[in-house]
Amino acid sequence: MKNNIVVFGAGGHAKAVIDTVERHGQYRIAGLLDSYKAAGTDVYGYRILGSEQYLADHREEIDGVIVAIGDNWARAGIVARITSHCPDIPFVTAVHPGAWIARGAVLGQGTVLMAGAVVNSDTVIGEHCVLYPNASVDHDSRTGDYVTLAPGATTGGNVTIGDFSVLSLGANAIHSVRIGEHTVIGAGATVLSDIGGYAVAYGTPAVVVRSRAAGERYL
Repeated sequence: MKNNIVVFGAGGHAKAVIDTVERHGQYRIAGLLDSYKAAGTDVYGYRILGSEQYLADHREEIDGVIVAIGDNWARAGIVARITSHCPDIPFVTAVHPGAWIARGAVLGQGTVLMAGAVVNSDTVIGEHCVLYPNASVDHDSRTGDYVTLAPGATTGGNVTIGDFSVLSLGANAIHSVRIGEHTVIGAGATVLSDIGGYAVAYGTPAVVVRSRAAGERYL
């Protein structure tokens, strides 16, 4: 029997996560949670059951949860709220069957790998990260928690990406560079040298164009 899980989120990103969970085949989605859409609404054939309070009220029926919110900071806030309501609930990891996880690679809890994503040898992906379709992190790299690689974003080997940072559509980072926390690398950029934290960087080579506050929206 498959474990029953709930997906927190009911927007566009949640649809992609639902598809990944369905194709992963390890879990049964019992329903969705959302703080803004009314209970009883259907999304992709799944009923919205309520908000995070639903977990506390039905803990014995739910084996895990995955947070399907695209924005890193917002995703972290939902994880914190769920944990406060239901401290013992596990966060599950979803891997599309078309993704590739190499020998020695490690995925943190709550992380999602979509179709075509690659995590290469001995790379460690943190908790509650998202690798969108065809994103790739090469060997011996490290990401923090709540990191996003958008579709087509890639890194070389031995790259480090800090907590809450984003490689946007088609962005690339060459081997051995470091990207700080809360940093956004713009679409199509190429990171050729280290980029510090709390920054927005664009271009080829990528250069910092302005500072960025923790929690500032990028979607």
